Amino acid sequence: MPFPFVEKFGFFRNPPGLSPVLVTITITAILVCLLCVSAPAQTQNLTRAQTRQQLLQDLESGQLRDAVLLGQQAVSRWPGDAQLRHYLGVAYFKTGDLKQAQDQLTRARDLNPKDYATHYDLALLLLSQSDYAGAADELEATIKLDSSNANALAHELLGRAYLNSNRSLPAVDEFKIALKLDPSIKHGHYNLGFAYFSLGRNDEAISEYKEELRRSGESPALVYELGRSLVAGGKYEAAVSYLQRGTELDAPNPDVWYTLGKAQALAGQAAQAESSLRKAAELNPKDPSPHYQLARVLEKLGRGEEARSELERFAELKKAQPASAGMATGRNQ
Repeated sequence: MPFPFVEKFGFFRNPPGLSPVLVTITITAILVCLLCVSAPAQTQNLTRAQTRQQLLQDLESGQLRDAVLLGQQAVSRWPGDAQLRHYLGVAYFKTGDLKQAQDQLTRARDLNPKDYATHYDLALLLLSQSDYAGAADELEATIKLDSSNANALAHELLGRAYLNSNRSLPAVDEFKIALKLDPSIKHGHYNLGFAYFSLGRNDEAISEYKEELRRSGESPALVYELGRSLVAGGKYEAAVSYLQRGTELDAPNPDVWYTLGKAQALAGQAAQAESSLRKAAELNPKDPSPHYQLARVLEKLGRGEEARSELERFAELKKAQPASAGMATGRNQ
């Protein structure tokens, strides 16, 4: 069974990775001003059913100013109508007023907790605010209420919510369900690979990334993550090949250069590693990690004084970092 506001209004578009930005909303100054303009009461001559129909029509046609105004009047007239509040929440969501959207969608859910579509749209809103735990709760309710159990995207989103709240094992399960329901779901194997990698199951991650590559072709994030998994799995020469391609696809990304340099060093390509690590340090001067790896490479090349200088630089930058920086970058060295 489809989820109406995903398909009709395009709240969610699968990003090519675990970026927390799952929903993109554009707000213009003109629209904000228009929403502040009063309008004549539009519900006076409409029945409740007619008001719902008109409100839905405004949403479908992109008449968001009219939808907000009509929705405000409708919930004032029929405050206990869950569907009207749901539609108003959608209108607010589409105009970027996330606070009002959450208030209306939460009220709609509380008025009718058995409406799976309200749970789903509220989950999308929470995902857009990186509230992964809250989104997971709503998606769990959505899946439980949707007896057809046929919507792969709901399972895919739940997997992402789990993964972003450090629940990798249930994330794996949800990604597998999503792929079973829809083998062609966008980024399905990529997300499953990322979940496996987070669990240290590198061979399985590599397999999933390669399957995604076969199905979808190259993307900067996919090539990088495949290379990173190959490094973690001890397959350094293969990793170098993918990561070199990664630098072509995403040259400004310091993480790609850093991981390439690390792979080259582990593959015995010290001279090439030096060049890659210096590029990583140039692109992100505040990151201590390239300097640590660079010190190790320079030591192998017999340049002890330069190696000590890089270690000193590593220590300085490491000391300047906030305590959480190591977790944020995913590495300590």
